[in-house]
Amino acid sequence: MIRAAIAGLGWWGQNLVNSVRESQTIRFTAAHTRTQATAAAFCAEASLRWVESLDTILADKNIDAVVFATPHTQHPEQVIRAARAGKHVFIEKPFSLSVAEAVRARTAADTAGIVLAVGFNRRFHPSMALLRDAVPSGRLGTLVAISGEQTALHGISMAPGAWRVRPEEAPGGAMTAIGVHLVDGMIDLFGPVRQVHAQVARRAAPLADDTTDVLLRFANGASGHIFCSTAATPHYRMAVYGTAGFAEVVGPPMDIFRLIPAAGGAPLVTETPGFNMLTAELEAFAASITAGRPFPTPLDQIVHGVAVFEAVLASAVRGEPVAVAGIE
Repeated sequence: MIRAAIAGLGWWGQNLVNSVRESQTIRFTAAHTRTQATAAAFCAEASLRWVESLDTILADKNIDAVVFATPHTQHPEQVIRAARAGKHVFIEKPFSLSVAEAVRARTAADTAGIVLAVGFNRRFHPSMALLRDAVPSGRLGTLVAISGEQTALHGISMAPGAWRVRPEEAPGGAMTAIGVHLVDGMIDLFGPVRQVHAQVARRAAPLADDTTDVLLRFANGASGHIFCSTAATPHYRMAVYGTAGFAEVVGPPMDIFRLIPAAGGAPLVTETPGFNMLTAELEAFAASITAGRPFPTPLDQIVHGVAVFEAVLASAVRGEPVAVAGIE
């Protein structure tokens, strides 16, 4: 059993704790958050020992790993501190807001020999596994394009004091909240991104930009499109278009996979209701620790995703296509 501490007990940190309440491989035993009073009731109900500082957690020999659900700008330094203390790290997305900081954090983890996992939970859904299998199988023929959409409404109701509305924590409209998931999924399915052209808008949220569109060109020659918003009715769709077929994952819980052959054959439809992606990713993190192997999401792809994120921000500011760093 991996004994974990959670740093950050906002709504998402609580979701992570709740997802492994019944797990036989990982359990949260301690917690640290900025204000004890706001977390006291949850800590008591979840049998978590509240700790006054991250340093105390990092010095505790009874804690094997730290899970961070903290403001984005804090991620690289937190990874570095935990790695130097010999703690395995699960960090929520985005891994970093800059490639330079991502490389620093990854280097610290590699040097320490710890498991470093980034919370792109959608990779773990069975529907996404079916789409991942379909892409290289040849059933779709030559890959032409990929389209990703994800929307939510939380941008409309965020409070003025919430850290997620601060421009330095959430640049690029809906990118840090949602868009980076779509970027990660596309890198997983189509490989490196060569160029992006992005635009950002504020459509309905009162405090922050809420909508982002991105056109992408992949190193393999295929094209892509991302639409994400924190001010639109919740939805999810990842669709791949090929010369021999079309495949997609749809629904806010991602529970439907469809593959439609171009030749007019019967569609293949698979439904996987009720799957908990948070449980899956945290148990995979625990398995990586106990088996001494890398987390299933490759860090090379994670760092490339940060480079794509940087290019999206630059493109939105310049109003023109921007090449992604590190891709020839």
